Amino acid sequence: MSTATPVIFIVDDDIGVREALPPLLSCVGWRSETFASAEEFLLHPRNPVPSCLILDVRLPKLSGLELQTRLANERAHLPIIFITGHGDVAMSVRAMKAGAIEFLTKPFVDEVLLRAIRLALERSTEALRRASELEALRQCYAALSQREREVMGLVASGLLNKQIAGELGISEVTVKAHRGQVMRKMKAESFAALVHMAAGLGLGAAARN
Repeated sequence: MSTATPVIFIVDDDIGVREALPPLLSCVGWRSETFASAEEFLLHPRNPVPSCLILDVRLPKLSGLELQTRLANERAHLPIIFITGHGDVAMSVRAMKAGAIEFLTKPFVDEVLLRAIRLALERSTEALRRASELEALRQCYAALSQREREVMGLVASGLLNKQIAGELGISEVTVKAHRGQVMRKMKAESFAALVHMAAGLGLGAAARN
């Protein structure tokens, strides 16, 4: 992921913008892909590499702000930079509150756009890193037996081995054995690391509810 060439997606119904931006981005070493509508962009297959979206606010049918709302859950690793020739304060506030990196009015200064893209790619890289780590955690967790999952949740919630034994109706020796297996399968180097992993998986206190 870290060595993948970043991709800048451009969604704008203005062909002038779609033709002008790719050469600028290419000079910085970024690859770009252009789309004339939000619908066209949504048909494009997802690619888990650092990326961002340069998005016009006013588009035919599905608007830029509507696309932003749709992408919020579907592509959380894809930061958005809005560009518009007809923006207003309310529109800008809405976009920024929803997580946009920047809201630029055409014509904009190239360096301002490039600076926003750099920030967006940093955020995208970090989001992809977190997603990769979470997927690795989920795979490790899937390898645990049901009893090991119960023990992990109770350990992470702060219970001692003796308390876990009472909670599950098993011996303390058995709890220790399960705990050792959990540490090994989760590749946790310490108790603190295991608690951190459990938090990432949404375990811990929830295990006792």
